[in-house]
Amino acid sequence: MFLRRFYGYTSFRPMQLDVITSVMSGRDTIVLMPTGGGKSITFQIPALMSEGCAIVVSPLISLMADQVAALRANGIPAATINSTMPEAENRATLDALYQGKVKLLYISPERLLVEMGRWSRDVKISFIAIDEAHCISRWGHDFRPDYTRLGALKQQWPSIPIMALTATADKLTREDIARQLSLSSPALFVSSFDRPNLSLNVMPNPGLKGRINVISRLIEAHPYDSGIVYTLTRKSAESINAELIKKGFSSAVYHAGLSADSRMEAQRRFREGKLQVICATVAFGMGIDKSNIRWIVHNNMPPNIESYYQEIGRAGRDGLPAETIMFHSVSDIITIEKFISESGQEEINREKLNRMKEYVESPVCRRRVLLSYFNEHAPCDCGNCDVCLNPPAKINALIPVKKALSAIIRSGSSVGANMLVDVLRGSVKADIISRGLHRIKTYGAGRDLSYGYWQSIILQMIQTGIVEIAYDNGNRLTVTPYGRSLLDSNEPLMLADPEMLYESRAAKKFVREKPSLLDKLKQLRSELAVKSGWPPEYVVSDPALETIAKTMPRTLDQFAAIEGINDIRAVMFWRPFVKQIYKELSLPDSQLKAHKSIHDTLFLLNRQYSVADIARIRSIKQTTVYNHIAELIYDNLFTDFDRVISDKQVEEFMTLRITYPHDAYDMFDKRYGDGLHNVALAVINTHS
Repeated sequence: MFLRRFYGYTSFRPMQLDVITSVMSGRDTIVLMPTGGGKSITFQIPALMSEGCAIVVSPLISLMADQVAALRANGIPAATINSTMPEAENRATLDALYQGKVKLLYISPERLLVEMGRWSRDVKISFIAIDEAHCISRWGHDFRPDYTRLGALKQQWPSIPIMALTATADKLTREDIARQLSLSSPALFVSSFDRPNLSLNVMPNPGLKGRINVISRLIEAHPYDSGIVYTLTRKSAESINAELIKKGFSSAVYHAGLSADSRMEAQRRFREGKLQVICATVAFGMGIDKSNIRWIVHNNMPPNIESYYQEIGRAGRDGLPAETIMFHSVSDIITIEKFISESGQEEINREKLNRMKEYVESPVCRRRVLLSYFNEHAPCDCGNCDVCLNPPAKINALIPVKKALSAIIRSGSSVGANMLVDVLRGSVKADIISRGLHRIKTYGAGRDLSYGYWQSIILQMIQTGIVEIAYDNGNRLTVTPYGRSLLDSNEPLMLADPEMLYESRAAKKFVREKPSLLDKLKQLRSELAVKSGWPPEYVVSDPALETIAKTMPRTLDQFAAIEGINDIRAVMFWRPFVKQIYKELSLPDSQLKAHKSIHDTLFLLNRQYSVADIARIRSIKQTTVYNHIAELIYDNLFTDFDRVISDKQVEEFMTLRITYPHDAYDMFDKRYGDGLHNVALAVINTHS
């Protein structure tokens, strides 16, 4: 009942029901589900079914705000307490908690640790769900010291079950989570990490212009949806954002250097579908609960596979196809190495970087490499990554490699990867001239090849051991003994063809045809989102929208039967969508006009909603609902009226009419609710 009424689905995803059963039995539970795998339902439904309030611990204020907004849109009493809200509002939320009016309370670990000592025994807690639980472990990729203090929860409430949820945690991290939270023989649920709807593409950095072209193509391919560009630095985020705005796209930037108000405004516009793209630093994190992100671009190689997996997982959470692209370069490795040397966990972070590099360099199906990292076996190639779809062609790269080796040696091994490209392409930058590098024999020897081409060749030279990066000497390139042996060699040196690497599907020019019905429905959804104040995917999700475009429902019941559309959304939004379908089919809308407001009330009555709920959902007065019910009774469309008015109340009204003929209506309504006398009259007149 809860799944259909609040979420609009008729069946659970794999493992969801098992997790819910575990939580409802009062057992400590650890849940590993990929981003978009449906973790939220596994604690939201038990919260609705249990007595008291479920406490949800989350490290991200933006994520808490998004989830609470989504729950409230579904008619679920949820709230959050966080530092961005006025303290008076936080206190009001706590008062509602004490009064038993909140079923899910989202709170940061820091605030929970402050509040828990103040909560009296009168606060009934059903269970505690700790989201992003990997943050508690030093082995996790996103360790947060405040999470380690959550072990105090079991001391405060030893009998209250705890759920620990995460999208990314290896065996070592899982064991650390259970130990630090003092979980008692926790049930463990590990879902598949495979997200087959995500295409996986990796390509060498083609330079700013090339990256902007790829991102532009993605925006043009998904004009009514959103995407995220992740960068390692604030400067890169600002630069890409500026270029996209120049091209006329709706873009914003999001990083820790902005004011809190600026970040919140960017987040709000992105969540509400008013931005096509947001450029964000991976270090700060987004935490956006948005299901219809259609693409993710990594401007740089992430430092580890866990971060990469979590970030690409923010795309396609609705299960529909989504594209992910990662650009990588030697500069990325140098930047990450710097972060690692300052991390305090150098050994483990360097090993994680090595695994990330293995993924980038992989000549086999990327999904198989990704899944193997999480100890999951893929029996066959995925057919949805760049390696499967466009296996890298090989070329004899001996001549460009010799040119690069000669330039390194003639420079006295004094150049890094980027400067080497500038030397080979004959750049007239000031630092090239001031150092006299324009005088060496190989200066300009590769000006016929693009910046991106040379970046790819040099990266492959590093990957194959032809040159090394001297991290302890300004990140300069040095030629290895193997590299020196190639200078006198005439044997073919086979490397991946850089030109083919750029022939990614993501880089191809996108040509948009005239708007389809789906495009029109997305545009309509955007307009309804603005009017309702909800993000577009809260109005109707992308999968549901595709079903609408395919099945073309023409009635409220047909619209409400679509998976992912709950009762509230059905009543609120069916009419404009169905009207668009009538227009598309060139049908007269006489049938649509025949469906009156009372029929929407009947729909909700048949779904067992109370009069108060119907008034709230439809934003009308209870008097109006009673008037609708009376009319439905007269039309013999609603016969289950004893749910609204009892026989005893009908008899009481009849007595009042006899005893107080002039005041009966007011006396009756004052006692039972404005307008109920109309229902009583309808029952008397049709069933007496």
